[in-house]
Amino acid sequence: MKSVLITGANKSIGFESARQLLQKGYYVYLGSRNLENGLEAVEKLKAEGLTNVAAIPIDVTDDDSVKTARTEIGKKTEVLDILINNAGISGVKADENGNYIPQTWTAIEASIDTFKEVYETNVYGVVRVTQAFLDLLKKAPEPRIVMVSSTVGSLSLQSDPNWPFYDYGKYAVYGSSKSALNMYTVHLAYELRDTAFKINAIDPGYTKSDFNNHQGTGTIEDAAARVVKYALIGNDGPTGKYFSEETNPETGEIPW
Repeated sequence: MKSVLITGANKSIGFESARQLLQKGYYVYLGSRNLENGLEAVEKLKAEGLTNVAAIPIDVTDDDSVKTARTEIGKKTEVLDILINNAGISGVKADENGNYIPQTWTAIEASIDTFKEVYETNVYGVVRVTQAFLDLLKKAPEPRIVMVSSTVGSLSLQSDPNWPFYDYGKYAVYGSSKSALNMYTVHLAYELRDTAFKINAIDPGYTKSDFNNHQGTGTIEDAAARVVKYALIGNDGPTGKYFSEETNPETGEIPW
């Protein structure tokens, strides 16, 4: 049975991606920073009859946590077929009631601490997890890595006055973290270009979720389906590309 690790999979798009891959016959390692939340998510899936799933505690910002997760998964399997780097933060804080409070996102006022916090998860966390699990992925006949990105990481779109979201799609911290993630995707795909790896950056779309205080327009199900699509691409599929099917319904590919 083929297997997949999804970071940040105890809720939202990560959780729905896990559900859809379980329905397609994959064994899912459901990554969650908090083990209790991960176990609750697993129980929800098992209640639906989706039993080939295990909660894996993994904090992508912590070296020891990632190493421990690699050790635990390594005890269960010698091969990992898919890695979905889904865990990410937007640069907002929640108050004691769970309401989201935007931090400063402007390039002029955003604090260094905010940049560091967001980059630690969205960039360094991806590098940390990818490098830790690369040995298991290399043993798979058709290894796939999906980087969950965003159109706000596109330098071309963000600098185009004709882009519909030009005037309000400016997120200096979050956007630049996704640009950095995109560049890592390009380099990783290039370095593994002569192998069976397929590595792509995917924008799941402006999705209504707790990530954006439910202000999106798309559904969790559609967003996860986009992620899963590129996790399952064939050997003739693309690598080192950037896709947003919401932005470009025809081919999906968008400019870096």
